[in-house]
This record gives sequence, C-alpha cells and structure tokens, in this order.
Amino acid sequence: MKLRQQQQNVQKQKLSHVLQSWLPILKADIEDLEKMVKEYASDNPLVEVKSGFEREYIQKSSVPGRTQSSGEGGASNFIENVVTAQTSLYDALKEQITSTLFPTQRSQEIAEAIVENLDDEGYFIASCEEIAQKCECDPEQVEKIRERFMHLEPAGVGAMDVKECFLFQLFEQDIDGELYDLCAAMIRELESMSKYKKNPRYDEALKIIRSFKNPPAIEYLQASQQIKPDFYVFIDDKGLQIELNSDYYPVIEIENPELEHEYIRQKLKEAKNIVDSLDMRKATLKKIGLMIIEYQYDFFLGGNLRPMLLQDFAEEFGYNISTISRAIANKYLSCDRGVFELRSFFSSGQNEEVSQNALKERLKQLVEQENREKPLSDQKLADMINKEFDLSLGRRTITKYRKQLDIGSSSDRKKFYKLT
Repeated sequence: MKLRQQQQNVQKQKLSHVLQSWLPILKADIEDLEKMVKEYASDNPLVEVKSGFEREYIQKSSVPGRTQSSGEGGASNFIENVVTAQTSLYDALKEQITSTLFPTQRSQEIAEAIVENLDDEGYFIASCEEIAQKCECDPEQVEKIRERFMHLEPAGVGAMDVKECFLFQLFEQDIDGELYDLCAAMIRELESMSKYKKNPRYDEALKIIRSFKNPPAIEYLQASQQIKPDFYVFIDDKGLQIELNSDYYPVIEIENPELEHEYIRQKLKEAKNIVDSLDMRKATLKKIGLMIIEYQYDFFLGGNLRPMLLQDFAEEFGYNISTISRAIANKYLSCDRGVFELRSFFSSGQNEEVSQNALKERLKQLVEQENREKPLSDQKLADMINKEFDLSLGRRTITKYRKQLDIGSSSDRKKFYKLT
C-alpha cells in the first residue's frame, strides 16, 4: 500500500513538473499547438517535429460525419462540416426562447419553428402561412411571434430582408423619438435615403444605420471559419462518447544516439519532456471532457445545462483553479447541438468566481439605485459592472440580462419614471 502511494506521489510530482514547465502547451489553442512545439524543439538536434497532417490517419468510422480517408483533405473537410454557423446560431436562439418573451407553450413552439426556418445568415426564409400550417395556428399569430425576435440576439435575426433587419436593430437603440423616426424613415427608403440630407440630424442617423449588422448572424459566420473543435461528443451503441481531435497534434520523432555525453543526455531529457507535456495535455483535456459529459449528460441528449464550477474540477484533479482555467481557455467541443466553447459550460465564461446570477442581481441593484432623471444606458451599466467585477462583458450581454430580468430599456424606464 505504501509502495503504491509512493509511486503515485512520484508520478504526480513528475506530471506537476511537466505541467509547470510546459504550461503554455496546455494553454495553447489547437491551431497554435504545432507552432509552439516546434519553437520548443528548434534548438534540439535530437527532435524532429512533423505536422499531424503528414501521417496516415486511421479510418474513424466511430464518429458520425467523419470522412473515412487519410491525409489533410478528410480531416479538414470534416472540421468544416462540423463547425457550421447554422447549428451554433440555432442553439443560441433556442436558449433565448423562454417564458419572458414567449410565455405559453404554443408561442414557444411557434418560435422554435421560426428558428428552424432561418438561413445561416439569420434571415427568415419561410412564410408565416407555412409555419401556421405546421403549428396549426393563424398566420397572424406567427407574425406576432416573429416580431418578438427583435428582442433576441444577434440583433436583427428573424427578419425577412435587410430593411426589416435594420428596423429590428433600430428598435433596441437608446435614442430619442425624433432621431428614431428619422432613422426608420431612412431605412424604409434605403435605396434613396439621400433625400433626407437636408435634415439637420441626417449625419447622426446615417452613423447609427451604418453601425447595424448585415447579415444579422455575421458574427456566427465569422466564428465558424475560425473554430476547430478539441473534442467530438457523439452517441453510438455504447452510449455517449468523447474523442479528442488529434488531427492537429504534431508527431514528435526522437533520435536516440548511442553516444554518451552530458549534452546528449540533456537534450534527450528535454525531448522527452516535450512528449510528456503533449501527453499531459491530452490526458488533462480528456479528463475534463469526461467530467463535462458526466455533469452535462442531459444537455448532450437535448436537455438543459447544469451549473458547473472550475473549483469542482480543480478539486477533482488536484490542480489549482488557474491550471484548469488555462486548460479550457480557447478550447471547443463539437456535438450534435453545435460547437461550444468549454468555458460556456461553467457558471461564468468571464470569471469563474462570478456567476450570472450575481451579475444579474448587481444589474438589478444598479437600476434600482439609478438617477430617475437620467437612467443608465446598457453601455453605462456594462462599464460599471465590468469595473466592479473585473470583467469584459459587452453591451449586448447586459441587454440580454436586462431583458431576462424583465427590465425596460433606459428610454422606457425614463418614460415610466415620469408617469410615476
């Protein structure tokens, strides 16, 4: 028993040493991994680093969607097929279909049907009649539900064309009524908006309109071109499975000369450390992936996310929270529901010690304490919360939290304050 404990302690010390010495390899995202390993091996004559794509791949029929071919084409084509903007956009929207905007089961069913009829740019490509027929309701009811999409993120999603997309985005702007009406008129006559040049606020309105996104889901399209997942989660006859994306891991070949020399021994030790660090990265990420599956089993089968803390993972592995935080930074997981950043599975994607509930509670307090003559804008609220919690939340995140708390915009609150 003591011998086994001693062996475990020695092994743990070795792994900890490797982690501390080569922590950047653990932290590196999958695309920078090969470059970083080559930098470490650049002054070591005993090491040759080959691209992961240069080796022959084993056919991986266990993962649905994997191309059963060798070489770069099969792997890269699979990644491009898995990381689609459509699945990511759909998942983000379905998370927002809650009782706040869609209070009844019927309204949520209609909203989900609308989401399923968006293209990958975020535009509604069906007709209200088609959705009405599918959901057994009136087209007018579908249209009312679709109009509520102006409150969802990304702004403008669910619109039928670019003009409506801009009107959706305009609705969320914290501007006065005169400027709002001018922007709306210019959008409705987008092709000939220059006719409004004589209006003294034309330039101000033009600046606002130029800030709008087209297509509405452009950020998802851009992200989908960059993301390469670190894990694949899939279901087979054995249940829920996880597989590391080893396609991007470099192949390290070590020459072991018979010559006995201190320099050779040192370089050989450094070479083995590189191999150990890569193995440690794989083992650590695999453990994290398995724990995520254990915690989020229902989510991968179509259910809801459970709250998770980095502290739980740190205690399980015997590492510091900072080590776990580095391990999941810029890492992604691909499953049937889309592609997700590992941080999104934890209580807060910004700061592991701050939960969304805490942020929402503070947001609520700031609004309750605000100057009723000059209510706080979403950007001002974001600045205050970021400074207090040392975060980098965007204005749209605060807007989303505010809507979830059923708090009106600053202009709506100002009108309400005047009435009361």
